Amino acid sequence: MRTALWLTNVLLAGVLAFLLGYGVSAETGVEPGFFEAVETGGYGAGAGGDAATEGISEEYENYYKSLSE
Repeated sequence: MRTALWLTNVLLAGVLAFLLGYGVSAETGVEPGFFEAVETGGYGAGAGGDAATEGISEEYENYYKSLSE
């Protein structure tokens, strides 16, 4: 009897934790593609071409170029 109660509690806690995490992540405001943007530190864009600087202002582009000099 106690084993069934523990198993029920663990399963219920797992389901509730999943639903809570899912609900919180839906409210963070992070949109798909956020981490591929150039402005996000640590992720950046791929090397080369104009596609690497897509979506970034000229001011930031010059700043990042000056860092590598």
